[in-house]
Amino acid sequence: MKRILFFIPVLFLSSIPAFTQQVESYEPGEGIHITNEKDYNIRFSGFLQPMVESRFYPDMEGKKDFQRFRMRRMIAKLSGEAKEKQISYQLQIDLTGSSDGGGDGTSNNYLMDAWVGWKPNRNLEIVVGQENSPTDSREMGMISTSLQMIDRSPVALAFSSIREFGVFVNTQFKAGRNAVLLPSVALTNGDGANVFAKDHGGMKIGGRLDYLPFGKFGNGGQFRQTDMERELTPKLVIGATYSYNSGISDRRGRQSGTILYLDSLGKETLPDYQKFGVDFLFKYRGFSVLGEFIKTSATVPKTISQRVRTDGTAATTFLVNGVQDVPNYVKGRLMLGTGFNIQAGYLFTNGFSIDARYTKLQADANSFLNNATFYNRPEFYSLCASRYLGRNYGAKVQASVSWNKANAGSVTITGKPLTGNELSAAVMFTFSL
Repeated sequence: MKRILFFIPVLFLSSIPAFTQQVESYEPGEGIHITNEKDYNIRFSGFLQPMVESRFYPDMEGKKDFQRFRMRRMIAKLSGEAKEKQISYQLQIDLTGSSDGGGDGTSNNYLMDAWVGWKPNRNLEIVVGQENSPTDSREMGMISTSLQMIDRSPVALAFSSIREFGVFVNTQFKAGRNAVLLPSVALTNGDGANVFAKDHGGMKIGGRLDYLPFGKFGNGGQFRQTDMERELTPKLVIGATYSYNSGISDRRGRQSGTILYLDSLGKETLPDYQKFGVDFLFKYRGFSVLGEFIKTSATVPKTISQRVRTDGTAATTFLVNGVQDVPNYVKGRLMLGTGFNIQAGYLFTNGFSIDARYTKLQADANSFLNNATFYNRPEFYSLCASRYLGRNYGAKVQASVSWNKANAGSVTITGKPLTGNELSAAVMFTFSL
């Protein structure tokens, strides 16, 4: 399964018999829906998010500000289902090649989703392919156009594998008069997106359990941040996740083979990586609150005696503060620690939204979260104002400002020592099909 070249959505589309199509509906932000008499339907959707971003270092000497203009996301998505055959599918690509993973050296990835699902009954769905991991934070599974802030929280960026390739089983059960349980289980390659070259490490198993005491949100609201539906009754989802990655070869399981270790015989030997999280989302009449907590840990094999350099050669030095220390050297290259995120906002009836967020990252003593360039910033305070240009997520403009506390030893994006803290501001437009 780990080496399959996955083009099932394209093959599935080519197998659909010819039929008379008609556009059933179109609303900006929700895409174009095409159906036919035989209960097939196809949806075309996508969006653009141009963005300008500035960073300020008020206590530094010399140049104090840096600007960047870019296309944050440019998404094209094709999805559909054949209800009579109980089949669904989705193909989604990001034409910018960027991901939601932050800037810590992760490679570009154009392919986002590529999966086909089978739903034998209304309470069970089995999906094979590449999609969002249910073991990530709640925010990472939410639609980008619905985010309260311009970008996802530092917790989501630090600990998420984002997308994985494997088998996903999603179920649902009634848990009372209105309450619903939504369990999900995933068995994946443990390397993030599908691997087309040599695959390293073992498999990853994990899952999520969501509890909705007041029933489901309107219009899939548990997967969207801003309360565009303005829920007439309180809606709440509480979730817990856990995953175990057997033999991780990356900082948190987004790629394969970026960090490798060997035993004395030259055999590949890799650490195991565990992640646990709890989260919730509450919505009521335009008001929404999202809270998340994640903790990670690692188990380092005692047999590790060599590390593989970027040029492919092996080294036996594992120095931590000048001392040979294999376990802590290995942990120092992984994303280990805890993360807490809380954010809230209110959407006014005229389309304006005000949102605030507080995020705290606490790195283990030996963790890549202490990296001076990309992390080493334990606290983040953010404020965002948004203007939605319709009664959905079709178009909006957002402006945000953040104050990031920087620990001693941090450096700027240009590599200069950072004196004091960091300010950032951004403006982003969203245009959806």
